[in-house]
Amino acid sequence: MPKRVIVIGSGIIGASAAWHLAKGGADVTVLEAGETGGLATRNSWAWINASWGNPEPYFRLRQHAIAEWHRLAAEIPALAVNWCGGLIWDLPEAELAAYAEQRRAWGHPIRRLTRAEILQREPNLRDVPEHAFLAEEEGVLEPLATSQALLAAATALGAEVLSGAPVKWLEGEGRVTGVMTNDGVIHADETLVTAGVHTEALLASAGITLKLTAPAGLLAHSKPAPKLLNGLVMTPGLHIRQTAEGRIVAGTDFAGADPEGDAEALAASLQHKVEAMVTGAEGLGLDFLTAGHRPTPADGFPAIGRPRGRAGLYTIVTHSGVTLAAALGRFAAEELLTGRRDALLDPYHPDRPALS
Repeated sequence: MPKRVIVIGSGIIGASAAWHLAKGGADVTVLEAGETGGLATRNSWAWINASWGNPEPYFRLRQHAIAEWHRLAAEIPALAVNWCGGLIWDLPEAELAAYAEQRRAWGHPIRRLTRAEILQREPNLRDVPEHAFLAEEEGVLEPLATSQALLAAATALGAEVLSGAPVKWLEGEGRVTGVMTNDGVIHADETLVTAGVHTEALLASAGITLKLTAPAGLLAHSKPAPKLLNGLVMTPGLHIRQTAEGRIVAGTDFAGADPEGDAEALAASLQHKVEAMVTGAEGLGLDFLTAGHRPTPADGFPAIGRPRGRAGLYTIVTHSGVTLAAALGRFAAEELLTGRRDALLDPYHPDRPALS
């Protein structure tokens, strides 16, 4: 008999896990409280990267995740990951140079570009610096479309995806045996919680504490335009990319900024900066804004595994869902179906002291 697995949440991590589980022969049911694609996922800037000030073990996990996206995109062509690379000059010069040197020492392909090379790559940018760095192996995807493509691929392998199906609590004394929904209990051999900001409450229903934060992140989305940007651009106070449909998505950084009660004003300010920075974007205008909450374990690093060793239960919660989804979906499926846990996950068990 195939192992029956419930996946709670249909964002990019839940969708990846559902596909990997279905491919591994599991009987998979995905339960989504709202519309398929999740909440945090659809509000993501959607950068696949191994950048930023991460300690080396986390860098290694992220670097592995980039390779997993290449593997997954080859298996599911509808994912259409854009390996456009990322231009970076959003740190003070000395910090930027030290960052680049450290990443090169760790094997991350990053190289210095002159001003002329920056403009050759992004000819529509104004006020570019004398030099910047290019992280060549990084990329971007369309987050909602990617989640939906993964769910469609999982469905083609026999998974069932139910939207408008909120989970009220986890069922079972000792071992988790399933979930309670508005239509009653659904039983399963394993329940995988990938519910983003709702993970904390769901685990609490089984008597498990997992401390999360949920910082807000606002992104401004311009009206569609012809192609103006070739890749990701990270400048001080403004990160921008152009979507497949032509919108320029902007945040104060890749995660977006806290709107602090005035989301419209912040979005308008970001759009003004875009139009000042990008030739051809003048008068483009703000189309809409998104303000999401980023599910983040209390110490900032992912929580992946069986909390409190609870049989029948597994969770994945992380801020870096887009980068890590291809790898974490595969790792979770392997652990749930075979019992094997990848060594890259060793620092990220949900029972570490900072999260209890």
